[in-house]
Amino acid sequence: MRLGAGLIAVAVITLVASAHVGSPDTYFEGAAGPYPVRVIVRNPGVVPGLAQITVRLLAPHAVRRVLVLPVFWDPKTAAPPPPDVARPVPGDSTLYGAALWLMSGGSYSVQVTIEAEAGSGVALVPVMAVATRRLALDRPLGAALLALGAFLFVGAVTLVGAAVKEGVLEPGAVPDRRGTLRSRVAMTLAAVVLAVALVGGWAWWHAVDAAYRSGLFEPFHATATLRMKDGARVLRLAIDDTSWTNPERQWTPLVPDHGHLMHLFLVGDTTPDAFAHLHPLPLDSATFEAALPPLPSGRYRVYADIVHESGFAQTLVTTAQIDAPATTWHPSDPDDAWLNGAGRGDTGSVVRLEDGSTMTWQRGDAPIVVDREAPLRFTLVDPRGEPALLDPYMGMAGHAMLARDDGAVFVHLHPAGTVSLAALETFTLRQPGDTVRGELGKRLTAMEAKMARAASGGVSGAVSFPYAFPKPGHYRIWVQVRRAGRILTGAFRAEVLPAS
Repeated sequence: MRLGAGLIAVAVITLVASAHVGSPDTYFEGAAGPYPVRVIVRNPGVVPGLAQITVRLLAPHAVRRVLVLPVFWDPKTAAPPPPDVARPVPGDSTLYGAALWLMSGGSYSVQVTIEAEAGSGVALVPVMAVATRRLALDRPLGAALLALGAFLFVGAVTLVGAAVKEGVLEPGAVPDRRGTLRSRVAMTLAAVVLAVALVGGWAWWHAVDAAYRSGLFEPFHATATLRMKDGARVLRLAIDDTSWTNPERQWTPLVPDHGHLMHLFLVGDTTPDAFAHLHPLPLDSATFEAALPPLPSGRYRVYADIVHESGFAQTLVTTAQIDAPATTWHPSDPDDAWLNGAGRGDTGSVVRLEDGSTMTWQRGDAPIVVDREAPLRFTLVDPRGEPALLDPYMGMAGHAMLARDDGAVFVHLHPAGTVSLAALETFTLRQPGDTVRGELGKRLTAMEAKMARAASGGVSGAVSFPYAFPKPGHYRIWVQVRRAGRILTGAFRAEVLPAS
């Protein structure tokens, strides 16, 4: 049974969107040329394995074909295979589905092509494929495999005995005593040889399993500490994982996402409503610092989003203890923001923001259920009751952060979904000659700087985020927007019910 369990478990690898915690699926909402689409990548659980892809057209079109193709990040990889055709889902004329093979661990882009009356349009959806866990073998399947193995073992020994005892006799002849003895000796030898082969296979499997376990993906280990600098409290995050600090590391360099190498979030553990979204400045490739806002004392969960030049995104997780609130705060970056949030978001779906405007969660009356599209739409009105005009916040209409109270789930959302903008840009900008580390990152940094300079104008006072909660439980939601140059944060609570 152990051998059978091992042979099953060797194939069990989970594909996750590792830029989040406890949220494995990928959600994307954007445009494939002239066609607005929403794409969901359901993770297969094995690598190689089949990822389930659903593509929904958000506007009616006379579609000829919907094509999907996974493209591995490595520019040295040979030309990809032809795309698969997504089939219409019965009963829904706007929904198409397909299953894609993801053959290697690492960073992919799922290329979605819409062919319709206005021509072809393409959207890229970044997806991360990594090995994270092993699944236990089901007991009924294990028992069936054990019974089958015993049957084959006994059958093989019996066949050897029959061949030695009766294989050389004339038809109808009766084996003599000597033939019977030779048959028993042969069966004993056959049983010994098969037993030795099984022991050898068992030892081989355990060696393979140990190597597999050592290769399971875990985000970089990081440590958060507080210190004083120029009279102010500073939070330092150090990536102290040897796979990153080793000079001969295989990881590609970090690239900016929304203009920042790191997005760091402090979520109150003992102070549940305290929250901060910071952008630490790099001291070197492994150490980042940010001025600490005057958050209340307590223990905090720390989440840090980073993106590699390969398009691979991950979230580092650690904790920090704040013993006393900071007395002064000079933000390290203009995009830094924080919220004490005491008592906010507990009484309903309407929150009054610091500038007097109001944020309303248009959640409706239906319960929020696991794996069903969540109504994450928020509207803002100014103090006069008019729709508020929002400035772009790091190039987007808004950002949302979701955290389950026990820390098992943390997600950083954009209006485009769970995908990292930097990961998307790495696939968009990648060229066949990008074999030197850092070259793509230079172009990406220059492009983000250009986009930041060009970002201007306002958007209507409404922002939405495509997502479905992966687990039931109590959640906190923070929605951040910029208005009149000021970053505003609305805090809400949600109860997510099981799918049943």
